[in-house]
Amino acid sequence: MTIRTTDTQSPDIPGAPDAAAGSQPALKVEGLWKIFGAKADKIIGSGDAELSRTDLQAKTGCVAAVKDISFEVQPGEVFVIMGLSGSGKSTLVRLLNRLIEPTDGSVVINGEEITSVSSGKLRDMRRRHMAMVFQHFGLLPHRKVIDNVAYGLEVRGESKAERRRRAQEMVDLVGLSGYENSFPDQLSGGMQQRVGLARALAVDPQVLFFDEPFSALDPLIRRDMQDEIVRLHHEVGKTMVFITHDLQEAIKLGDRILIMRDGEMVQCGTAAEIVAHPADDYVRDFVSEVPKGHVLTLRYVMQPVRPSDSLEGPAMDPDTVVWKAARAALASAHPVRVVENGELIGIVDDEAILRVVVAEEEPGTETGE
Repeated sequence: MTIRTTDTQSPDIPGAPDAAAGSQPALKVEGLWKIFGAKADKIIGSGDAELSRTDLQAKTGCVAAVKDISFEVQPGEVFVIMGLSGSGKSTLVRLLNRLIEPTDGSVVINGEEITSVSSGKLRDMRRRHMAMVFQHFGLLPHRKVIDNVAYGLEVRGESKAERRRRAQEMVDLVGLSGYENSFPDQLSGGMQQRVGLARALAVDPQVLFFDEPFSALDPLIRRDMQDEIVRLHHEVGKTMVFITHDLQEAIKLGDRILIMRDGEMVQCGTAAEIVAHPADDYVRDFVSEVPKGHVLTLRYVMQPVRPSDSLEGPAMDPDTVVWKAARAALASAHPVRVVENGELIGIVDDEAILRVVVAEEEPGTETGE
């Protein structure tokens, strides 16, 4: 399979942006496999490893849920893993914190190899360095909100005064002030998920894992919770790995998106990269309904500067989203100048802007219908 990755990838790990000199990724995954079935470890490295999931199961009785996945997540990044049901995305996130043991490969969190540590060390890492928010909230029904939020700190051995102080901070942070003494069954689904989020944040994890946390919520509450993630990420800057089957959610939340199919990585990149250059028909179908003017940036619609072009138009960054640039571009008598690090790298005229906008508003424009 050909895997399309970002243009700024690491030479070793697909889909990884260039890190600052001397920094290390928050999460590094190399050659990760999970095969269910007898003698699963014998498949890796054999000819059977190249079989499709269906053919492998027919021949060996084994299922390759995750197949040779590698990527990096940088500190403070929101990294979204998405795919349809059965793509392997939920299995993958459970491999990242060893809720499921991998068949092969490595997972490194902030320099610590978790796939080889002892069970005791792993428990300590889960308590101190990582946290997970599930689709089904997993709250303790007999405990009040404040005590649910403080639970991870209690398990870690923090003093009662410290865990109450920290829990209250997190309750306030997620917008549940005044509900500290409520029980979970007195809260709406969205509020319960906020409790789960506060509980995860309370332990101050280095990496937060989300396994389709909003898929059980109704659309309006789901949108509110997506906005809450955006706000919290802006405020606390945590590294987040987010699992979803919803591309719109992935685009809204993710700095980069990894798309899976049948346990394999199909494409990894920013939303703009994936929409502009889908790796195959599977990804192309995924992005066909995406409003491109709200995703593509000027980098993907600009043209090279020609000697005849006017250089009097407004200057904009190449990562400006098209719809944000549209008003200024259409109001100017001159093309927009696309400037990066003080250097003119391209221009965008009215025609390029309208080409994206009209394609969204006229069904069939891009398919020739």
